[in-house]
Amino acid sequence: MQKAIFEGSTLNFPALDLLDFKKELRDNILPFWMEHSIDHANGGFYGALSNDLRIHNEVPRSAILCTRILWTFAAAYRIFPQDDYLQTAQYAYDTLLKTFWDEQYGGVYWDVDRHGQPVTDRKHHYAQAFAIYSLCEYALAAGSAESLGFAQELFRLLENHAYDPVNGGYIEGSRRDWSALEDMRLSGKDMNCRKSMNTMLHMLEAYTCLVQVWPEEGVRVQLENLVRTYLTHVIDPQSGHQCLFFDDQWRSLSDTVSYGHDIECSWLLWDAAQVLGDAQLSELVKTASLKLAQGVLDEAVDKDGSLFQELNAHGKNAVDKEWWTQAEGVVGFYNAWQLSGKAEFAQAAAGCWDFICKRLIDRDYGDWVKRVRPDGTVNQESFKVGPWECPYHHARLCLQMMERLGK
Repeated sequence: MQKAIFEGSTLNFPALDLLDFKKELRDNILPFWMEHSIDHANGGFYGALSNDLRIHNEVPRSAILCTRILWTFAAAYRIFPQDDYLQTAQYAYDTLLKTFWDEQYGGVYWDVDRHGQPVTDRKHHYAQAFAIYSLCEYALAAGSAESLGFAQELFRLLENHAYDPVNGGYIEGSRRDWSALEDMRLSGKDMNCRKSMNTMLHMLEAYTCLVQVWPEEGVRVQLENLVRTYLTHVIDPQSGHQCLFFDDQWRSLSDTVSYGHDIECSWLLWDAAQVLGDAQLSELVKTASLKLAQGVLDEAVDKDGSLFQELNAHGKNAVDKEWWTQAEGVVGFYNAWQLSGKAEFAQAAAGCWDFICKRLIDRDYGDWVKRVRPDGTVNQESFKVGPWECPYHHARLCLQMMERLGK
């Protein structure tokens, strides 16, 4: 089946077509990153590129960028066993181990300079989670026992230094030697707090992947603990939205709602429950996932099909519409349609994709622009490639939709 058919509904946007996602991935996203992101002179990947492909090597190279490129090409190779996909994944894998891996204490540095020297050597646990996620995907793609071994080491390090055995969940970060870290902010716009939704969300996806490669009971237990932590503490039962920042005892420290993370969580949480295979837990997760998706549908869909980024003190029109939110919107809404059969979710998925095709896919320079201002113009101050501007959200969108539409 190539197209999604939503019986009994009249779509306001074109139906979703499997071939469109395949073409976008193979003809645009993957070629762009192979051609433009690799720094052949210094090794690794450029710190940043502007929308018109000007190189910004003064920008430090983040572990997030490296691990997400690794994940993208390893995942693509598993579906399309093309040699240059595996070669790019191997290049990213080698870069990760050569320049980001801490030989003395284990784990990956936050960022390095163009010569591979650490700029920020702290061990933010968000970055460790992405390292696990990508190393597991590469282990599956390349059959690499070494890659799995590094993922296993990271799991043990996180369980020893990040897990809160008293209150559950995981703290934000550590110093290079895994000792206590005073400033745990993930970025300048985040709060300095002990725990955050964002770090735990990506630990959830990392452990979901890890348990499929390494079905060890301890990993399964901690993945289930993460799922139950979401159901008990992270998702607010009244609003149906996620809380963003917490102290150790799970007191919420912010009133901001992140619509992008809500819709992303809605399908990642369901994916984790399916991997665990617990029918009773799956029913609880299904209810929570649909409530998350419904909240985004009710509050965050703009008239052009796009999603507002967040709801904060300045209102939901106050910030740019970012590429990753729209990408996660397609997958999250489509997942909600698969779970519920509600045509409104199918329409919302198609609306996000329509916005992506009209506003975000860059027909001139390739890949996607990453941020569009509230007036619909491209934010030219935003990087196309950068510490956060990576291929995994939109590449994963294509892979997910190809799989879901193919069924």
